[in-house]
Amino acid sequence: MPDPRRRQITGFSNPTVKYLRSLREKKHRKAAGKFLAEGLRLLTDARECGRLPEVLVMADNRDAHPLLAVLERAVLDSGGEVIETSPDILSKITGKNNPQAVAGVFAEFDTSLSALARDRSDIWLVAQALRDPGNLGTMLRTGDAVGAGGLILIDDCADPFSVEAVRASMGAVFTQQIAQATWQDFLTWLRGGDGQLVAASLRDAVPYRGAPYAAPCFILVGNESQGLPEDYETACDLRVTMPMRGRADSLNAAVAGSVLAYEVLASLEG
Repeated sequence: MPDPRRRQITGFSNPTVKYLRSLREKKHRKAAGKFLAEGLRLLTDARECGRLPEVLVMADNRDAHPLLAVLERAVLDSGGEVIETSPDILSKITGKNNPQAVAGVFAEFDTSLSALARDRSDIWLVAQALRDPGNLGTMLRTGDAVGAGGLILIDDCADPFSVEAVRASMGAVFTQQIAQATWQDFLTWLRGGDGQLVAASLRDAVPYRGAPYAAPCFILVGNESQGLPEDYETACDLRVTMPMRGRADSLNAAVAGSVLAYEVLASLEG
C-alpha cells in the first residue's frame, strides 16, 4: 500500500508548489511560520543538530546518496512528508536555475531573547540594522566557526530565514541560536545578567589587540552603510579600533565582526 506521506507532484499549478514557492517571500514565511532550506549538506547539518524538515522535496532524477536515504527515513519516521518532483518544478520552488536535488521546509525557530541561554557560550554576535542577507549568513557562519552562542539581530535587520540568508549561512542557521529584538529590549535583557558589550568604534576606543575582553562577550556590529548610532556606541562597555592601513576607511560589517570575534576568542582562550 502506498505511503500517504510520500507523493509525486508533476504540475506547476499544484497548490503545494504554489505554497512552497510562496515561502521565498517574507510575508508568506511569517504567516506560515515556515522557511525553506536547500541542499543535502545543509539539510544533513540540520538533522545532526536535531532539526528535521516537515516537508522534504526531492528531484525525481537525483543520484542515490546514503545521507539522503538517512534524511528521507528520518523525515518519514518523524511524521513528515516526502515529495518527489521534476528539477524544473524544484527550480520554480527555490528560485534557482540550477537547484540542489533536495530542499526542505522547516518551522521557524523561537527568536525571542527569553529563549537564549547566555551561558551557552563566552562569545555572542549582535548585529544592528544589518540589511544584506549575505552578511547575515556570513555572521552566522562566523558564529559557528568561533563557537559563539548565536546571533542577536537588533532593530530592522534582514530576515534570517530568507532563502538567501539560509543559503549564505552554509548550515550555521541550524547551529546558532537566533534572536530578534529592539535595541532597548536587548539592553534591558543584557543588563539583566552578565555580559560585556563590545563594538568597533573611533570614540574613546582602545586597540582591538590586547583589549580587556570579558566573557560572556557580546560583539556588536552596525549597519553596512551607516554603522552604529552614536548612542548605541556609547552604551557599550568597551570600544575598540582596528587599524586601516590602506585607502579604505572601514571594513565590511560582517568581516569586521569576524575579525573581532577571532580576537575575542584568542583573548578569552589565552
